[in-house]
Amino acid sequence: MIPKDPVMLLSYVNTQLRDHYGSLNELCEDLGLQVTELQEKLKAINYEYDRESNQFR
Repeated sequence: MIPKDPVMLLSYVNTQLRDHYGSLNELCEDLGLQVTELQEKLKAINYEYDRESNQFR
């Protein structure tokens, strides 16, 4: 289960991207998440996915 708190979610997602996944799409597919929903949650705390660095910044 992924964290509901946006700041904890950010930390969790960036760690997963760094350690286990080559892209946001891979992470979402594997964890059964909607890409746009995840992006919206993190955009609410001013973070957007950067494909080049494969992390939310």
